[in-house]
Amino acid sequence: MQARRLPAARGTFWLLEGFRLFRRNPPLITSLTLLYLLLVQSVTVLLPGIGPILLPLVLPVLTLIVANGCRLVDEGLPPGKATLLRGLTGSEANGLAMLRLGLLQLVGALILVWLNSALGDGTDPFTGLESAASLPATEGGAGAAARDADMLSALLRLMLLSAPLIIAFWFAPFLTGWDRVSPLKSMFFSTVAAWRNWRAFAMFTLAAVVVAGILPGLLLILISQIAGLATNVAFVAVRMVLIFLVAPVLTASIYVSYRDIFRPSVDENA
Repeated sequence: MQARRLPAARGTFWLLEGFRLFRRNPPLITSLTLLYLLLVQSVTVLLPGIGPILLPLVLPVLTLIVANGCRLVDEGLPPGKATLLRGLTGSEANGLAMLRLGLLQLVGALILVWLNSALGDGTDPFTGLESAASLPATEGGAGAAARDADMLSALLRLMLLSAPLIIAFWFAPFLTGWDRVSPLKSMFFSTVAAWRNWRAFAMFTLAAVVVAGILPGLLLILISQIAGLATNVAFVAVRMVLIFLVAPVLTASIYVSYRDIFRPSVDENA
């Protein structure tokens, strides 16, 4: 596989192109994104014992199904069972390799939990933040400050530890499902592609943080200063925008990043 090296500004293009792709078929991309989020939430909440083990196994398959929807919109094809399951069923079936990729993701998640536990006094990525948030705000603002510092420390540690795993599996489901690259090689090519385009990824991350985090936060602060009673209504409205607009756009942007780096001919004809 040949991964193109792109300029930093291309990361912003991924987000803008993701929005353009979303506008071509909002119902399909939104429904697939919401289904993905619902399944992830359901597996985690309804299956507390085996959910954390089952989720990494199925994430590559779920990711590929959502990306298939974005690819259908991109190629102007109607959605259907065969096309939404491209790379998983039919003549292009590669389900066994996707399962092995899920097993590798499970191993990576277990290593992440172990590392975070070793570095965080026995807390894992899923309880460390809750433990920090539960500290009592005693002694005036000292307790709250200590709680916020612990939460920030736990979050930063989790982000740093999970970054290599996210990078390794960013393109891996697409490379394994669509291009029939073996799971280990797909993780390698995904890491190489991200390294070659770290500037574009940095710009994409910055743009995503601004759109999904900073702008909604500033909007809520502004509304609370102007009309405090409307804060709750504004909070619900912002959440709806994040769920029904920002999340689908970010989903489409991930597909665009794969297309841009590994399928330049598609970009040129888009």
